[in-house]
Amino acid sequence: MVNRELLVRRLEPWLVVLIALHTYGIGVALLALPEWSLRVGGWETIPPLFFPRQAGVFHLVLGTGYLAEYLRLRSVWLLLMAKACGAVFLLAATLLATVPWFVTFAGVVDGLMGLTVLVAHLEVNRAAAGATSTATL
Repeated sequence: MVNRELLVRRLEPWLVVLIALHTYGIGVALLALPEWSLRVGGWETIPPLFFPRQAGVFHLVLGTGYLAEYLRLRSVWLLLMAKACGAVFLLAATLLATVPWFVTFAGVVDGLMGLTVLVAHLEVNRAAAGATSTATL
């Protein structure tokens, strides 16, 4: 039988790494291939390329922040805040305006990524609560 605590403890860092890699992938795509990225995502008109490139740099910085915070503090606060804010913003945009398909998709995926990390992190903290009473996001 698999030890659930051990499984979750091993899963959490991989989730953070995979989400950071996903964030890097979006960042590189927006930075290096902004027009192509937007067209694949469903945009019919392309804004000045400065804006998607700026979003690309933002994603690279954010992915680095996820990794740095987790490696230094074993915390996922930045990741959870970014995913929650991203999901709310993207899904609200979907409800309030006509948006390309990728906006809705990204909102759902951001929400699911955040929820998955939250559940894993709470499980790790719950398991560790027997050893220490300080649990952080």
